[in-house]
Order: sequence, then structure tokens, then C-alpha cells
Amino acid sequence: MKKLTTILFLFFTILIVAQNPWTKDKGDLFINLSYTTISDYSELFGYPDYTISGSITDQTYQIYGEYGFTNKTSLVFNIPFKSIDNNEIVNPCLVAPCPESSNEKSSFGNVSLGIKHQLYNKGWVVAAQLISEINTGSYDENTGIRTGYDAFTFTPQLLAGKSFGKTFFQSQIGFDIKTNNYSNNFKIGGEFGGKVSKNIWLIGYIDVVKSFEDGNVNLPSNNLLTGLYINNQEYGAYGLKGILQFYDIGITAGFGSAFFGNNVPKKTAFSFGIFNTF
Repeated sequence: MKKLTTILFLFFTILIVAQNPWTKDKGDLFINLSYTTISDYSELFGYPDYTISGSITDQTYQIYGEYGFTNKTSLVFNIPFKSIDNNEIVNPCLVAPCPESSNEKSSFGNVSLGIKHQLYNKGWVVAAQLISEINTGSYDENTGIRTGYDAFTFTPQLLAGKSFGKTFFQSQIGFDIKTNNYSNNFKIGGEFGGKVSKNIWLIGYIDVVKSFEDGNVNLPSNNLLTGLYINNQEYGAYGLKGILQFYDIGITAGFGSAFFGNNVPKKTAFSFGIFNTF
């Protein structure tokens, strides 16, 4: 079971609310505040699997939003704030003299902005989405802690979904196109869910990201020792999430696991959030 408990922390919280083809009504604002944690991991998926230096706890505090620009077009944004600890390194410095270090870094991750436009809505709903992820992460050369990719990422996707009364299905397919000589990715996924009571939704999902291995970015050796936001990260993830909703406000909770991965932690991620539509 240990080899089946993982998910890439960069994507998990976004899966709580994003990747759906439905757009907001004009003037409506949807906000989701969430917290995601992966605690005390030291082993990563690879070919073969490998152990990193130290034991890392990764926490993400995130604001995700959608605003109805028109009835068919929504503006999308995501602002992650990362708090990462490497708990078991005695002296993380690769350079001398060694400055005082707490083995912890708190900083913004990769902030993203985008647009989603509905293309079709007759039974099935189809939309196109373009997300631009900005190079707003930071890096500590002494600890090797990185809070985001040292790159801009552009993600075009095609989204499709359908409601069946008390159940729904939605899926997405697209690419991550990265700058700074990082490898690009292919991504595909879907989810199915339904109402289990008047106010509770239960949703299962699967999400696959595969690297094209077409980049050879030269990252610092200290960064490679931690495995944080390095090249050719990929995974096949599955998970479960629940939503408790009262009118426009609601609470989300979920976890994720995986059946394969590369350069991602072998540990379960848990996420909690609260949302509202204004």
C-alpha cells in the first residue's frame, strides 16, 4: 500500500475546484480558500524509486477564484503560498561560510492566471481553457528548498462534462508547455460524482501527467537532493473528495493516491477548503 500512497502537491488542491467546463454567470465571483499538506516524506517515485536528503513537510495555503466576465467566459486565478520544512538535515549548506538556516522556507508558489470559454452547451458542455503559470516561486540555495518551478508554464486544455441530475461526469485533456528548458507534459483526467444526501457530494477522480522528457534544464545539485519542483515530474493519481454545501457556501475535503510517478513524493496528500459564490 505504501507504493500506492502519493500525489503531486502542485496539482492536488486545484483539482478540488478546477478542470470543469461550466463557466460562472456574468458578474459572479467564486472563491475557494484551501489548505493542502504532505507530511514527513523522504521517498520519491523514480526509475528506480529513491530517497531524498532529509524529511520534508510541504504545506500550501491557496486562493482559487473564477469570475464571470460574460455568461460564457470566466477569468480564472490561483494564488498559492508555500511553507516547506526539511526536518532532518543537520547542515544544509553547500557553501562556506554557512549562514544561519532554519531549514524552512515560506514564499509564494507559481501564481496562475487564465481564461475559460464555453464552446458548446446542449446536454454536454464543452469549454476551452488557457492557464498561464507565472514564475513567482523562490529558491534557497543553502537548503535546496524550491517553492515553484523556475519557469513560466502555459496550459491549453479542452474540458467536457455532463450533468445527469444527481450525478455528473467531467474530463479534461491538454498540455503543460514550460519555458527555461523544462520538459513539457501531456495531461488527461476525469472525475465522476454525485449527491449522497441533500447537502453532500462525493466525487472520485483520476488524473495523469506524463513528461515528454524533451527538456534538460540544469538545476542546482542541492535542489535535486530535495526533489522539489525538479524536471520530468509525472504521476498517475486517483483520489476521493467530498463537498458539504449550503446554498452558495460549502466545505471541501479530499485525499489523493497514485499508481505510478516520477520525481514526486510517495506520501498521501490531504486537502481542506471553504468556498463561496458572491
